[in-house]
Amino acid sequence: MSIWHIFCMRLTLYTDYALRTLLYLGVHAGRRVSIREVADAYGISENHLVKVIHHLGRGGFVDTLRGRNGGLMLARPPAEICIGDVVRHTEDDMALVGCMTEPDKESGRGGEGCILAQACTLRGVLGEALGAFMTVLDGRTLADLLQPYERQTLRAVAPGSIKPVENVSADTTIKARQTAE
Repeated sequence: MSIWHIFCMRLTLYTDYALRTLLYLGVHAGRRVSIREVADAYGISENHLVKVIHHLGRGGFVDTLRGRNGGLMLARPPAEICIGDVVRHTEDDMALVGCMTEPDKESGRGGEGCILAQACTLRGVLGEALGAFMTVLDGRTLADLLQPYERQTLRAVAPGSIKPVENVSADTTIKARQTAE
């Protein structure tokens, strides 16, 4: 078994929903959308999404307005929303292994469970890998993720939309992005 299978970085479903919500709002930036609309577009729980959106609002990523003409919008332009910032805001714990956790303020415990914790080389390597991962996310904004495939697909699932999704594959989007870089 490779080290990748043992220490696989995986974002929580909470962060996944947050990023998907921002993508949807980015595509529909000219209008307010409802939580139900976002939930229906992705086939996810509206109740769970309420918590995610509330957290995004507190972080300054989403503007929420209650009432008859209420709904959700991005709180700032997509080019000003850093993906790394969103991930840091929505992930409670970025530790790849237990020894990377911060000590608990009350108990003083954390990072225990391994006799190598004080001078572990693996922990340093994993910390470096996490840093590289976050560097990539810090180099991308929501605007970078709003490529033609995403835009067409998310517009097609909006209420009242009758136009089919054009045949634009994610592979085409990746090739276009690589050509632009």
